[in-house]
Amino acid sequence: METNLILEGFKFMGLGMGTVFLFLVVMIGSMNLMSYIIHRFFPEPQATESAPSAAPQQDNKKIVAAITAAIKHHRQG
Repeated sequence: METNLILEGFKFMGLGMGTVFLFLVVMIGSMNLMSYIIHRFFPEPQATESAPSAAPQQDNKKIVAAITAAIKHHRQG
């Protein structure tokens, strides 16, 4: 009784790769289902535009001034 080891190796390789492929398909399906359920029952709140548009520009100017001062202080010593 002669056993072809290469054929047996290919059988085990196919079985292992098939198992991993099946696991990944089930995992992706369950993640998509979970995402659908979460988005269906817990939607993200919509952001409202209540702040004036001039406020972010003022904040940006303060941030730029702080960064400039920090760089100047770092270069001095």
